[in-house]
Amino acid sequence: MANAIEIHGLRKTYRRRRGTTVAVAGLDLEVPEGGVFGFLGPNGSGKTTTIRCVLGLARPTSGSLQLLGRSVPGGLAEVMGRTGAIVETPALFPTMTARENLRLLGSAVGIGPARVDETLETVGLADRSDDLVKKYSLGMKQRLGLAAAILKEPDILILDEPANGLDPVGMREVRRLLRRLADEGRTVFVSSHILAEIEQTCDRVAILSRGRCVANGSVAEVLAAAGGESSVLVKLPDLRAGARVLTEAGMRTEPGDGVLRVFVDPSESARITRLLSGAGLWLTELRPEGASLEDVFLGLTSEPSRDMEVAA
Repeated sequence: MANAIEIHGLRKTYRRRRGTTVAVAGLDLEVPEGGVFGFLGPNGSGKTTTIRCVLGLARPTSGSLQLLGRSVPGGLAEVMGRTGAIVETPALFPTMTARENLRLLGSAVGIGPARVDETLETVGLADRSDDLVKKYSLGMKQRLGLAAAILKEPDILILDEPANGLDPVGMREVRRLLRRLADEGRTVFVSSHILAEIEQTCDRVAILSRGRCVANGSVAEVLAAAGGESSVLVKLPDLRAGARVLTEAGMRTEPGDGVLRVFVDPSESARITRLLSGAGLWLTELRPEGASLEDVFLGLTSEPSRDMEVAA
């Protein structure tokens, strides 16, 4: 599979009055074509700087980049027509309507009114398309920025916090749109701090910390590589009696907040049910416990940690 984005040894530093700030510290990253790729990291980890370098908006201090097989910045002119992007706050004309904004953008690349109307419908702005942009909420401006990014039906979308300012309904709609675009064969590269959305949307993720990649792989692979014992959570009226039965059967247990944590593989769930029912104890809930992407993210970015690479 070809790569939509390739980054090798990317380093970006900024000179400050009191010295030099390292924004990206030798980043290596490959983003395969197709699917949704989540680019995660806390504020200051280098996400937006990396995106700006990929799009030619910032010049790397060192390292090499490729976008759709062309070097950056030298070959950008060849692929910008196939690239849509939102970086930070979308640039819009506030005294024009949404429709006028998109028609102006479209006219520069030969896109007509029909495609503009279709795009406004896609992002849920058709009913407000003739309102001035200055009257839009933050979430509506974000939708319009997304419309501008997909207007020319690009092969790759590079989106910096596309759900910023959206309510839960809006986030769900954006999630569905990104999945649909990826299912059509496009590559969607999206940075976000909304980890639950990323976990539901993305095929692969990379986690940045202090300008370096500390995890990279499919969501399942990143979660698995984070380690931790397998366990299931059991809820029943008498936790102490349940713990005694399962301990006598050779299982290690630990009381939690209204639940009993049993350190076994989730495949042992049927055996737990049989043991408890055989002792006259009836559980009200039994579910596997696994690390969430948020757990992994916080563990990797809250303190210095070694890099965790996951094989493709």
